[in-house]
Amino acid sequence: MPPHQADDQDEARFRLAMASAGIGMAIVSLEGRFVDVNPALCRMLGRDGNELVGLLVHDISHPVDLPLSEQLRRDLMSGAQPSVDAEKRYLHRDGHAIDVLLNAALMRDATGAPRYFISQFRDVTAQRTAERELRDLNEHLEERVRERTAALEAAQRRLEVFAHGVSHDLRAPLRTIDGFAMQLERNAGDALDAPGREQLARIRSASARMGSLIESLLELARIGRAQLRPGPVDVSLLAEWAAAELHDMQPDRATRIHVQPGLEVIGDERLLKILLTQLLRNAWQFSASREIVAVEVEGVRDDHGLHFVVRDHGIGFDMAYAGKLFEPFQRLHSGEQGAGDGIGLTIAQQIVGRHHGGIRAEAVPDAGASFHVELRDLPRAGDGTQPDDGAMGARAA
Repeated sequence: MPPHQADDQDEARFRLAMASAGIGMAIVSLEGRFVDVNPALCRMLGRDGNELVGLLVHDISHPVDLPLSEQLRRDLMSGAQPSVDAEKRYLHRDGHAIDVLLNAALMRDATGAPRYFISQFRDVTAQRTAERELRDLNEHLEERVRERTAALEAAQRRLEVFAHGVSHDLRAPLRTIDGFAMQLERNAGDALDAPGREQLARIRSASARMGSLIESLLELARIGRAQLRPGPVDVSLLAEWAAAELHDMQPDRATRIHVQPGLEVIGDERLLKILLTQLLRNAWQFSASREIVAVEVEGVRDDHGLHFVVRDHGIGFDMAYAGKLFEPFQRLHSGEQGAGDGIGLTIAQQIVGRHHGGIRAEAVPDAGASFHVELRDLPRAGDGTQPDDGAMGARAA
């Protein structure tokens, strides 16, 4: 077959492939005019072939991208690159811009002289629009998060100021009441009959409970704004310490405490000590009617942190009321059944929240309760910025 016939067949096959291609394709002259275009490019630009052929590529290029078009042409003509890839914008017939991934190559004849350019156009407008919308959404979301964080911090500061003010205003009269009751007990206790001594004891007990409640409120306010000091924490050791302190307060209580060794997390040791104390104290209080305080602390680590459970065999509770468990001042049992001040589990939830984790409870009435805790490892100093979400509560584990 003569060479010119082979060339003609090659060109025919190329034009057939070009016409059926799913992406835009064009043959462009050396001066930058469309010589031939395929249907896909016509659809992309909203123009028919007769309208496009003869137009300069510059005529349908976005004005901002004209320098890029010229640079790509120079790179190909100089032979610096056999083909070029770039992203640029073209103008649809109705005027809107189209984001396009462009590939262009310079075709030469047998002597190496430039003949024309072959360009391929892939429409990525939908992708770029989605990316811009996502970027705008993220920026808006980040702004919302900053605003919400600032509002939460302001609310937390107001709570702390209020708690300190209330504690100051309440402590003085509380000390006076307890002081007079103690003086009355010391000076005239023998003169009181049994009901009188009982009433005096109840006054002093109520004063002590009120003092404990004030301290709990202050603790709740402080935890929300406490600066986190992340580091390796032996949760097993903290649980053993908390159990030992509770036993020291009631040395006559029979106990069976099992703590799984090796439970570790990167967190704030001071806050986690408070967390374990609150959870162990809760188990202790609601085992008051049992002959033995039996508690197990077990868990497992994963790549993100620690999951552990504190399980007791106390009086449990009805799961119908579980939604109120972590709300302040909510008591699912009466004081006679060992209830505390109604703040402890709220404090526990806030500490877990500051560790980006969750806490939930499971229980069976008269069979015990289990508190499941998830703690995420906190970034240590130098690992990155630690978000301060002190006012945010824990999510459900």
